[in-house]
Amino acid sequence: MKELVEKIEKKLDEYIPVSYPEEIFESMRYSLLAGGKRLRPVMCLEACRVFGGDIEKAIPTACAFEMLHTQSLIHDDLPCMDNDDYRRGKLTNHKKFSESTAVLAGDALISFGTQLIIEKSNLPAETILKVLKEHSISAGAYGIIAGQIVDIAMEGKPYNAKTLEYIHTHKTADLFKAVLKAGAIIADANDEQIKSMEEFGQKLGFAFQICDDILDEISSFEEMGKTLGKDKNAGKLTYTALFGLEKAKCKVNCLLNEACDILKKQGISSEIFNSIIDSIKKKVNR
Repeated sequence: MKELVEKIEKKLDEYIPVSYPEEIFESMRYSLLAGGKRLRPVMCLEACRVFGGDIEKAIPTACAFEMLHTQSLIHDDLPCMDNDDYRRGKLTNHKKFSESTAVLAGDALISFGTQLIIEKSNLPAETILKVLKEHSISAGAYGIIAGQIVDIAMEGKPYNAKTLEYIHTHKTADLFKAVLKAGAIIADANDEQIKSMEEFGQKLGFAFQICDDILDEISSFEEMGKTLGKDKNAGKLTYTALFGLEKAKCKVNCLLNEACDILKKQGISSEIFNSIIDSIKKKVNR
């Protein structure tokens, strides 16, 4: 996993050099290269590998999805959204630059990602179209944006489980599903295998977001690198707010066990997928 992260970090730095107008590229690079676990691009490469694909061919796609993820973080931190001052232990993009620059940097990262998939992928045109479809849907009004707008709309409103699942699915799990499916598509996996990655991504992504809800209550700024307790104070709909801490932990463990079962059913052996699952388990069960 460390080797894959290093490979991704190197490519992200290479793909976006600073040129005129410097401020937009500096802003893009500031958030994109600020660290992080790189889970989404790593999962894309691993999904490609487990189905016999060449991960080198998946690197542009993996990096494009990381750019999309970074865009979602930049915009999520804006004053009109979650209004946060810190991300990954550093000032958020709009605090480092300006609100207008942060908005434009996020926009630029989305379009730059699609450009990467088109220009840098050594793939058949049909495969590129399929990958672009996954990228576009997860980025748009049926993906991240759907989750974000309902999340905002539900602030201070009565909680219900159906809406919570909708928010967590679209804000987080959709991107997990997309990167896994894209990796499998690049490896020329069959329909059943691609479907299994979609199901695996739903379980893992939902568990990941509930874990984030839990850590928002029990963790520290040093560990998380962002302001904690903001969701609770803002009256946001979270799993812990609706079901409590212990039930949230039980749900995470259940989802992760179901994710493992999907891998076993497909005969997928992956140290990387297992390490991601184990990492989430350790965080919630400490």
